[in-house]
Amino acid sequence: MAKYIFVTGGVTSSLGKGIIAASLAKLLQARGFRVTIQKLDPYINVDPGTLNPYEHGECYVTEDGAETDLDLGHYERFLNIFTSQSNNVTTGRIYQHVINREREGAYLGKTVQVVPHITDEIKRRMLLLGKEGKFDIVITEIGGTVGDIESLPFIEAVRQLQWELPEEDVAVIHLTLIPYLRAAKELKTKPTQHSVKMLSETGVHPDVIVCRTEEPLSNDIKRKIALFCNVKTEAVIEAMDASTIYEVPLMMLREKLDLICMRKLNITAYKEPELEKWKGFLDKLKYPKSKVTIGLIGKYIELQDAYKSILESFVHAGAMNEVKVQVVNVHSEYITPENVGEKLDGLDGLLVAPGFGLRGIEGKIVAVQYARENGLPFFGICLGMQMAVIEYGRNVLGLTGAHSTEMDANAPDPVISIMEEQKKVTQFGGTMRLGAYPCAIKEGSLAHRIYGSTEISERHRHRYEFNNQYLSKYEESGVVFSGSNPETGLVEIMEIPSHPFFIGVQYHPELKSTVESPAPLFVHFIAAARSYNDQKSILKNTVLQSEAI
Repeated sequence: MAKYIFVTGGVTSSLGKGIIAASLAKLLQARGFRVTIQKLDPYINVDPGTLNPYEHGECYVTEDGAETDLDLGHYERFLNIFTSQSNNVTTGRIYQHVINREREGAYLGKTVQVVPHITDEIKRRMLLLGKEGKFDIVITEIGGTVGDIESLPFIEAVRQLQWELPEEDVAVIHLTLIPYLRAAKELKTKPTQHSVKMLSETGVHPDVIVCRTEEPLSNDIKRKIALFCNVKTEAVIEAMDASTIYEVPLMMLREKLDLICMRKLNITAYKEPELEKWKGFLDKLKYPKSKVTIGLIGKYIELQDAYKSILESFVHAGAMNEVKVQVVNVHSEYITPENVGEKLDGLDGLLVAPGFGLRGIEGKIVAVQYARENGLPFFGICLGMQMAVIEYGRNVLGLTGAHSTEMDANAPDPVISIMEEQKKVTQFGGTMRLGAYPCAIKEGSLAHRIYGSTEISERHRHRYEFNNQYLSKYEESGVVFSGSNPETGLVEIMEIPSHPFFIGVQYHPELKSTVESPAPLFVHFIAAARSYNDQKSILKNTVLQSEAI
C-alpha cells in the first residue's frame, strides 16, 4: 500500500512548496522508491487553461493533454517521469464532478454538502495515484496558504485521512516563513507559530516544519519552534534561499528531510541516495566555461513564471553545453523596425516565445526578420514559428497580406489558419490541440541532426496551424518543412537551411526538458549561440589586431 505525504504552506504564498515537494521526491526516488507528486489547487477554475499567464504563470501541458499548474513542470524536471491528468486537481474539477454526480441521482436524494461529499471526492483524488500500484509514495502539495477560505475543504480532507489511514502511512510537512528583521537584526518565529496554530485548529498537526529563511537558523531558534509548534527539534528543517532551485534537493539531504519523513512513515529498508548525475549537472551549472546571451521575445515578460519551462530549459541546455545562459527579456510590444537593432544588439541567439492574441505580434515579426537577415541563431516556439512563417511570407515571398486568421480573420494571405477540427469549437477550456503527438522528420534536415531520429513525439497547445495551401510556394523559395504529423500532414517544423541556425516548431519542446534529459532543440540552439559568440569574438580580435597594425 502506498504511503502519503502532504505539503501545506503558511504565512505567505510563493514560498516554494512545489520545489520542496519535488526535492523530497527526488531524494526518495534516489533511495530507490517509486514516487509521484500531485498538486491540489483551491481555485474554482476547472484548470488553468483559460487563465491569463499574469494570473497564474504558464499553463503546463502533460503527455495526456491535461492543462495543469506550472508546479507539475517542476515535478517532471526533478523526477524525469511524466505526470498526467491525475496529478493536478482543482476545486472547480471537484465541484464539477460532484454536481454532475448529483444530476445523475448518484446521492440517492440526500442533501449534497461540503462534508462529506466534497471532502470525499477530494480524498478519492488524493488516494487515486496510490491505488494504481505504480507508486510507493505519493506526495500531495496543497495549493494556497493555511487560513485561506478556499483551501479549507482540502485541509479537512487531510485531517480525515490522518484519522482514517494507519498512522505510519501519512505524514504532513508544513512550509513556513521565518522573516528576518534587518533593523532589529533578528529572525522572528512568531509568524510560524501562528501558522502552525491555525493549521492545528483545523485538526491537522504537522510532523515536519520546513522554514524558508534568508539567514541560518540557530539551534536555539529550532528548539523554540519545536517547543511552541509541538514537533521534534530535528523535524524543524532549515530551507535557506538558494542560488538555483536545483540545489534544494542537496540542501534537504543535508537537513535529513527524507530520513525524517521515512522514519515517520515507518520505512526501514532503503539505500543510500544515488545523486551523482544530479551533482554532475550542478557542477556544470555552477562552473560554466563561457557565456551566451539569449533574447527572449515575449509579451508576458513582467512575470517570469509565464515562461517558466522555457527558462528552465535554458538552464538544462546551458549546463549540457557548459555555458552560462543569460536571458534578456525583450517586450515584443515595444519592438519597431526603427529600434530593433538597438533592442537586440549584443545577443547571441533569439527565441520568440509562444502566446495568444494580437498584442505584440508585429514586434515579434520584426524581431524574426532581424534574426533572419543578420544570421542570428533563431528559435521559434508555437506562435514563434507562426511569426517566422508570416515574416518570411511578407518579406521574402512578397505576400504583403500574410497573417494569421487568429489576428486577422480576413487576411488576404492566411498563411496561418485555424485547424479544421477547431472551427466548430465554442468552449475555450480544454479544447485546444493538447498533449503529445507524433512527428515525422525528414532525413538530412537540421531537425534530423538535432534529434538523431526520423520519429519523435512532442507536446502541443494550439488552435492554429500552417496553411498547407502555401506549402509549395514556401518550399520553392528555400524553406524546408522538416517535420510533420504523419496522419494529418500538419507542419510541425520549419527551417531555413541557408541560415546558420533558423528553426521554428509548432509544438512545445520546453515541456519535456528535464535535468537528466535536456530538450535537444534547446541544447543545439545554445550550441549555435555559443558558436555565434565565438565567431563574434574572433572577428572582434581580428579587427583590434588590424587597428593595432
